[in-house]
Amino acid sequence: MASVRYVAIGDSFTEGVGDELPDGRVRGWADLVAQGWADALGESVDYSNYAIRGKLVWPIVHEQLEPALALQPTHLSFNGGGNDMLRPRTSIAHVVAAFDHVLNRCDEEGVRLIVLSGANPSAQLPLSRVIQRRGDLLSAAVSARLDERPDVIRALNWPDRELSTAGYWSEDRLHMNARGHHRVAARVLTALGMEPPAAWWSLPALPEAAPLAGSAYYRTHVGPWVRRRLTRTSSGDGREPKYGAWTPIEPSAV
Repeated sequence: MASVRYVAIGDSFTEGVGDELPDGRVRGWADLVAQGWADALGESVDYSNYAIRGKLVWPIVHEQLEPALALQPTHLSFNGGGNDMLRPRTSIAHVVAAFDHVLNRCDEEGVRLIVLSGANPSAQLPLSRVIQRRGDLLSAAVSARLDERPDVIRALNWPDRELSTAGYWSEDRLHMNARGHHRVAARVLTALGMEPPAAWWSLPALPEAAPLAGSAYYRTHVGPWVRRRLTRTSSGDGREPKYGAWTPIEPSAV
């Protein structure tokens, strides 16, 4: 058994949506952290990722936390609340209570918790002021909960103004692209006390596609989201975790 056993739970942010590989699989910051961790240690790291796109924060907790803890990890990363903030009526206290529950369960199981705040997409989205305000409140509330817990590893991405600019986001404006996921991975590895590849903080700009604007953007990205809300469905319905069991991540070949 590897000395580091890292499991990630969350939604599309942690699943890696927006960082699509040529074969269609999504990668994302958590995969990059697992690889960077193995490279830094020079040994295999056991990695699992239960994150499913579209999940609200409490379904993440109810569906993913206990299976993740049952693996007996050494470290567990948690992020949630991004999808809650897009709903018309969102209770910040309701979201923060989920963070409290995850922290308590990690304490009970002796698992080191890594807490992330999501990146800030509000500048590019409809209702940007509402999303910005809710994100500010959530980020502040979670940070306040952790003020007296220096043992909790934190990688707070919401305040990162560079990460909120358009060059780190995919066409749908809601999910980070490969540049964004690498920057988040660099922050997590730094929080863990490792030195990430310097280039990860700001990879070269991706080739620019013609951005969707106006009715084309709403038809392609906003319309399907609204239809899912009306039909009470989720983009994650029927999806299984991409790494539902321990997957050994070997150090990169030099």
